[in-house]
Amino acid sequence: MKQKQIYLNKAQQEALLVGANTEVDIWGRRTGKSHGIISQRLIRNVQMMQGSTGAFVSSTFKQAHTRTLPAMLLGLSDLGYKRDIHFVIGKRPPKKLGFLKPIVAPDDYDDVISWYNGSIQVVISQDVKLSSNSMTLDYVIGDEAKGLNYDKLKDETFPANGGTRRYFSHCPWHHGYVFVSDMPVTKSGKWLLNYREKMDPEVIQSIKALMGEWHRLQSLSDSDYKKRMIRETEKLIAQLRSIAVYYSECSTFENVDIVGLQYLRKMKRDLPPLVFQTSIMSKRIERLKDGFYPNFNEKIHTYIANNNKPLIDDKYSFEERDYGCKLDSDVDLKSPIAGAFDYNSNINWLVVGQRDGLKIKVLKSFYVKYNRKLREVVDDFCHYYRYHHTKEFIYYYDNTALGSNYAVSNDDFAAVICDQLYKNGWKVTRIHIGNPMKHHEKYLILDDCFKGAKHLIPVINKENNEALIMSISLAEVAITSRGFQKYKGGEKLIESEDDPLEYRTDGSDAFDTLVLGIALFPYSSSGVGIGSALN
Repeated sequence: MKQKQIYLNKAQQEALLVGANTEVDIWGRRTGKSHGIISQRLIRNVQMMQGSTGAFVSSTFKQAHTRTLPAMLLGLSDLGYKRDIHFVIGKRPPKKLGFLKPIVAPDDYDDVISWYNGSIQVVISQDVKLSSNSMTLDYVIGDEAKGLNYDKLKDETFPANGGTRRYFSHCPWHHGYVFVSDMPVTKSGKWLLNYREKMDPEVIQSIKALMGEWHRLQSLSDSDYKKRMIRETEKLIAQLRSIAVYYSECSTFENVDIVGLQYLRKMKRDLPPLVFQTSIMSKRIERLKDGFYPNFNEKIHTYIANNNKPLIDDKYSFEERDYGCKLDSDVDLKSPIAGAFDYNSNINWLVVGQRDGLKIKVLKSFYVKYNRKLREVVDDFCHYYRYHHTKEFIYYYDNTALGSNYAVSNDDFAAVICDQLYKNGWKVTRIHIGNPMKHHEKYLILDDCFKGAKHLIPVINKENNEALIMSISLAEVAITSRGFQKYKGGEKLIESEDDPLEYRTDGSDAFDTLVLGIALFPYSSSGVGIGSALN
C-alpha cells in the first residue's frame, strides 16, 4: 500500500497517543472526528484484533447511511483503504478477494463491513428493533453520539460488548468504546459529559510519560537491554490503556490549519449563534430546568420514525440526495396535513402534524429568518412534502393572522399563506380558532395533554424538530396574578450567541396553536372542520 502523510492536529495527536480503552471526544465541527478519530480507531482495531466483531452504533438507520458511513469511507480512503479491495459493505465477501473469515460469522451480511483479515463491523441502528440482539461484540464506535439513546445503549449494546476474550485478552482496546460528538445541548445527550468525571488524570499522565519513555528507548542503540525495556514499557502501557477512560473537549479552532480562518468566519456569520457556540466552539450550555411545559418529557413525547426503504434500495451508494418526506414513516400521504404558524418580523415558523388515534403527531417544523418570510417557509413545506398524494392542508390560525402584515407585504398573514399554498398546488381548509387563548388556560390544557389526562397527547418527531424541541424545552414560565404565563420578554431582543431566534418561544407558540387546534377544533378526513370540542 502506498504510504501517505496524514496531518493530525494537537487534539488528534493527544487522543492517539493516549489510546484509551474508552474514549469520548466532544469536538466542534470539522475538528477531524471522522478522519482523526473514527477511521484511525477503526483501522487500529481491525489490525490489532484480527477476525473480531466491532459495531458502529447510530441513533437511526438514516443517520448511519447518510452521514456516519459516508464520512467514515472518506476517512478510510484518505488512509489508503479502498472499498471492494480491502473491505466490502453489505454483502458476503466474494471468494476472489480471498478475505479471511471472522471468528464469529454473521447470519447475514446486510449492514456488515467485512475486512481482508476477517474483521467485521456491524452497523447498529437504534431505530431498528433488537438491532443489538444476540450479538457478541469486541468493541463499539459511536459517531454523532449526542443523538444516541443512552437507555438503549445500556440495555442492548453495552451488554453485547462482551466479545471473544480468549482471542483478544492481550489487546487494551478489547471491549472498548469510542464516542465522538459535538457538544450536547438537550438533556438526552448529557450522559456523554459524565465521562469527564470517569477519567483518571493520573492514569492518562502515566500513559503519556510511558509513551515518552518508549520513544526515548527507540533512539538507543540496538541491544538486549533496549529490547527488554521496550517490551516491559509496552506491557505497562497496554495495562494502563486497558483501564483508561479518556475524555476531551475542543473547538474547531484546534483544526484551524486545515479548515482555515475563512471557514470559521463563515460559520460565525451563517450559523445560529447557539449552534456556533456548541457545534464550533464546543461550549457547554446550561439551560432551564423548569418551564411552561413542566410535563414535557423527551423520552415520552418524542419519537423516531424513519422509512429506510429508499436508502436500502440505493444499496449503499451513499450518494447525497434530497429525499424529502420519503424518509419519514410517520406521515400519512393520503390524509390532510394540519399546520399552524407563528409570525414575526425576524423569524417565522410553521409546525405541521396529523392526528393518529389519541395522539397528535408533530411531523415536522420549519422556520425562516430575516429576509426569508412566510412565502419562503410555505415553499419549504411544499417542497419537503411534494410527494403528498392529495395536497390538502388544514390551516389553523387565530386572530393574530388577520389584519397584520409586518412579516410579508400589504396582505395579512393568513392571505399570504393561503395564496402561496395555492400557488404550490395545495388545497387549503381554513379553521379559525378565534382570539389567542389566555396563557393560564393554555398552560392547563397543554399540561393535561402532556400528562395524558385530557384531550390528545402530542408526540414530536425528534429528527425533524430539533429547534422546536429546544424552543419547548427552554420556554420559561412566569407566575402572575392571572396564573401561569409563558415568559415572552426575550422574543424582541436582538439575537445573541447564547440566545438564537429559533430557540425562543416563537416556535413553541406555533406548536401551541397546532396542538390546541387539532385537540379542540378537530377536522374530518375530508379536511372540513367538524366544530369545536369546547362546544
